[in-house]
Amino acid sequence: MASVTPDALLVLKFLPIRFKQSSEQEYIEFLWDSFESNYENEKYQFSFMAYHMLFMSFVYFNIWQIKSVREEDFDKIRLGFNDDFGNATNPFMFSSEGESRVFDLLKYLCASHADVKSLIGQYKKLVRERNDVAHANGNIPFRTVTYLETRISDIVRYAGEIQSYSKPIIQECFEKFLIESQDVEIRQYFDVGEQINEVLIHEHYLSIKDLEFCFEYDVTQLSEQPNYAEIEKIFEALKSEYEPEPADT
Repeated sequence: MASVTPDALLVLKFLPIRFKQSSEQEYIEFLWDSFESNYENEKYQFSFMAYHMLFMSFVYFNIWQIKSVREEDFDKIRLGFNDDFGNATNPFMFSSEGESRVFDLLKYLCASHADVKSLIGQYKKLVRERNDVAHANGNIPFRTVTYLETRISDIVRYAGEIQSYSKPIIQECFEKFLIESQDVEIRQYFDVGEQINEVLIHEHYLSIKDLEFCFEYDVTQLSEQPNYAEIEKIFEALKSEYEPEPADT
């Protein structure tokens, strides 16, 4: 049996580190197990379907971050979508809308791209291909691992593109978190680690890739805050817990 390539593992870095509900984590693990087992047993068509669902989960988490950080903007861009978008209590509720249409919301995130329409069109094309293989049409297009690996490469690249445009939102979220967490007496948790995990990471479904943007944030911008020493402490605690060790050269 073939083992999944290291490149396939990259999608996990775009998915949340922690989840609000154990069922959410169970679902992501189920998708990964489905992808991996079908890959190893050369059922590449079903492997692709599971991997694409991991990608769509990533998209929903990004939309959730827009909703939780820039609520007013979210309320504007969701006009015309069903009520579940406004009343969503978790990212997976966004799946009630057609997947291709969901990508239209990402025009807000990727607006600075030179040809955002073409960019979103690529993501929608992938949805159409997934839909094609999900129907009993008698076709087996994913006959070789090479074909699957090409699609995996596309998905990881698309996730990286979408992720790159989320940087301002993640850093805005992080700045607000630091400011609101600087007073030990009034923040949600006295313990710094709990404050980070519950209020920052859990609430916004942050991923390893999201935290990279947090590490890049210039915390000295907040030097005029009344409890700047506590802000520095929180920042260093986050890096100590989650920042990877530099690779040996």
